[in-house]
Formats: sequence, structure tokens, C-alpha cells
Amino acid sequence: MLKFELSSLSDSIDKELWEKINGKTKPLGSLGMLEKIAFQMGKIQNTLCPSINKPHVIVFAGDHGIADDGVSFYPKSVSYQMLYNYMKGGAAINVFSNQNNITFKVVDAGVDHDFDPDLDIINQKIAYGTKNYRFGPAMTKEQCLEGIKRGASIIESIYNEGSNFVIFGEKGIGNTSSASLILSVLGEIPLDECVGRGTGLDSDGVKSKYELLNEALSNFDTTNKNPINVLTQFGGFEIVMIAGAMLKAAELKMTMLIDGFIISSALLSAYKINPKITEYCLFAHKSNEKAHFKMLEILKADPILDIGMRLGEATGASVCFPIVKSAVQFINEMASFSEAGVSEK
Repeated sequence: MLKFELSSLSDSIDKELWEKINGKTKPLGSLGMLEKIAFQMGKIQNTLCPSINKPHVIVFAGDHGIADDGVSFYPKSVSYQMLYNYMKGGAAINVFSNQNNITFKVVDAGVDHDFDPDLDIINQKIAYGTKNYRFGPAMTKEQCLEGIKRGASIIESIYNEGSNFVIFGEKGIGNTSSASLILSVLGEIPLDECVGRGTGLDSDGVKSKYELLNEALSNFDTTNKNPINVLTQFGGFEIVMIAGAMLKAAELKMTMLIDGFIISSALLSAYKINPKITEYCLFAHKSNEKAHFKMLEILKADPILDIGMRLGEATGASVCFPIVKSAVQFINEMASFSEAGVSEK
């Protein structure tokens, strides 16, 4: 199995970080969550002057065999069609990444379509979608490990280009089903509490989705909670690749801004491989997808926003990005009481 060397964050400058934050020209704690973000960024980078360098949004895309059973409001073909939309700049994530001057990349992790090689899509296709896990594993263990390796390689590449900040997104019709199963098994939560509306199912659709996923779950030995086994059984190629990318990002001490339900399922899988990973994470928002808050509880996460978003594809995290940027700006640029000649009391 692939090894990632994650280090726990040092507390050597904690006191100095809080002294710097508290010494700004403001009442103690008056910048709320911004102060916590600035502190976390400083800890991750082990500096009193954290920075965001060449931020990236990377959307990983993959198709799911279970989508053929109608677990989503949309057909599987929407996955590849949305990648063409990304290339034209027409998706929400294009708008938000452009707005915030974040480099945007798309990875074909396993879409059931052949794209023109001239398109600006990173081709890391493992296969043309996963198999239907109602009838067996979604992928082989070898494919799972290869996906983790390829995700790690993509992160290493942007790190070598100077990036220290990454946002992960996903695209894949049916991937809330994978996320629900991953949460149920790794989080030890009843499946009915994990299955939501996804792309917009009505109550009957959610009931049918649950029944299909429960059938898939009944064929899996849930006593075997090894995260690689769970990803092999229920994952998508995009989820597996994101888990590998996250582990590498933490190993390289990059800051990750975590999006919603599906991205959190990749993080939960990575967390079960190495729990130190969450030390390198900021949690952008609480998704409106039913069970996301359960993932956040398991990960001991404190989301920055709660604005009813559930689009996925890194949109929630990208909308949150200016808040993180504000936290970095204030700790670096705001005057202290002594610098401004202002009395602290």
C-alpha cells in the first residue's frame, strides 16, 4: 500500500500567533472566524506571516456504474457534458474561480467518454466509469491504489509549480450514492441517515435510492472497515483520486479548503488512512445535502459558512475563498496597537 508521511502541526509558534492576532487594532476576538483561520494558516505554514500562493481548484470527474440504476435525477451522460461546459467556461465553478483568480484544472479520473486530446483536460482515466457495486466491487484494489497514486502525482505537480493552497471539486453523476455508502461504513451510521436527495430527487426517488444502496451494502462485509477496501467496493475513481491528492497535499504541508458532501467522503476515507490529515484542512461550508453534517462531526470540523449550497464541484469552497483570503490579509497587513499608537485599554 502507498505510504504518506504526514507530520502533526507544531505548536512552537502558537503563543506568538495569538499574540500577533490579539495585538491588532481591534477588540479581542472581534474578527471571529477570521482569527481562527489566520491562526490555522499560520500553524500549517509554521509562520507568523501565512500566504496563499498560486491557489488551485482541481475538479476530478468520474462515472459510476450505479448511475445506470437511476439513483440520480440526471443521466450519466451529464458527467461528460459538464466537462465540455467547464472547457467553455460556463459552469458555476468557472465563474467563482475566475472571480477569485484561482487556477482551475479538470481531471478525467474515469469518465465514460473519450475527450479530444486538444482539450485542456488532464487525462488520468483509470477506466470508463466504475462497475455497478450492487453486483460486486466498484473497482479492483489495483485500480483503487493506482487512483490514489495518480491523485498524489497531480498535487505534487502543482506544488512544484509553487502552489501551497488547493480546493478539490468533483463531477460524477451518482457520486452522492458512493459518498453515502462510504459515510455509512466508515462512520458507522445507519444507511437511511446517510442517503439524501443528491441532484434533486423527490421523496420517492430518495426511497428508491436507499433501497438500491441498501442492497449494495448487504453484499459487503461491513466488519471489514479498512478504507482501501471500502473505496474499492463503493468508491468512484474521482473520489479515490481526491483521497490520494489530499494525503499528498497534507504530506507537502499545503492548506486544503474542503468543499461539501462528496469531497468530505474522500477526506473521511483519507482520514481513516491517516487522521493527521485534518490538521491541514479548513472546512468551507456545511452542505445542504442531508448527511454532510454527520461527516463534519466525525471529522471534528467547524465549517466557515452555512448558506444552503449543495452544488458540489468545489463551488462552496470557492465562494468561501475570499473569507480565507481576508484572514491572511488582516494578520499580515492590519496594524498592531503599538504600530498605530492606539491604546490597548
